[in-house]
Amino acid sequence: MRLSAILRLSGMLVATALIFAGAPNFTPEAKAASEIKIVVNRQGITSVDIARRMAFLRLQRTGGNLGEKAREQLIEESLKYQEALRIGAVPSSAEIEAAYKRFASSNNLSAQQLNGVLNQAGVTPKHFKDFIRVQMSWPRVVQALGGGGSNLSTQDLVSKMLERGNDKPSTTEYILQQVIFVVPSNKRSNSTLNARKREADQLRGRYPGCDNAASAITGLRDVTLRNLGRILQPQLPPDWKPLIEKTDEGGSTATRITDRGVEFIVICSAKTVSDDMAAELVFRAENSEEGESDVAKEHLAKLRERAIITNR
Repeated sequence: MRLSAILRLSGMLVATALIFAGAPNFTPEAKAASEIKIVVNRQGITSVDIARRMAFLRLQRTGGNLGEKAREQLIEESLKYQEALRIGAVPSSAEIEAAYKRFASSNNLSAQQLNGVLNQAGVTPKHFKDFIRVQMSWPRVVQALGGGGSNLSTQDLVSKMLERGNDKPSTTEYILQQVIFVVPSNKRSNSTLNARKREADQLRGRYPGCDNAASAITGLRDVTLRNLGRILQPQLPPDWKPLIEKTDEGGSTATRITDRGVEFIVICSAKTVSDDMAAELVFRAENSEEGESDVAKEHLAKLRERAIITNR
């Protein structure tokens, strides 16, 4: 399952949080002593790993034999992660933390509250972050292989869309500006970040519009203005996408603390477009949601065929 699919579990996770609110802070399986149950190319999968994945499947309200499904998922993820390590496609810890916080935010939770939900459900934040790491790594592996339909030309993709009997698809075209209140890494204390966030929020409240933005930041300390230009909806960065999509034209997103400091994005314009580029992006986005490409499936099958997998 892709990370984008997991992010769609927002309402489900919140509902499940209420179910687990009165539950003890562990599952019987997770409390048991940890034993290695599966070895995938010398990488061990323990009884605790399996118990936590079963708890995660319960959160997703998955039916069937959860033990078998947990074991199968963990074997597959081990193979994917090992391959990502081999080619250097593993995301940084900062990227994983950012994705974790986005997931919490999409559920109207703080990261600390999400920690509590996952611990109470028997999943744990670490297990979920390990899961996120694989979901972020594998598409990079597939991209390195040339998968995901990337070898098709724009015209080929447009033709495939039209073959379905539908009109050329449309999407939203954004013109965006990004405002960054820079905080150097050696000054990233909570007090400094909070102070810079207050400054950014104050500027948002009096932002004069994209045409006059340069004059608005004149005299402000360590503030960068970037004109991002034309960006179509499928191209929006995942960490900004939900915020941009719910912001009206002429408005600005809420501020976010990032690796660079404190940022917000201004929507200079937003309009519906239908052209070849839009069609291509919509096609690729739809394909990515339908499941893994043939290239991804074939490569995973090869990895599994070559792997040494031992069940204990």
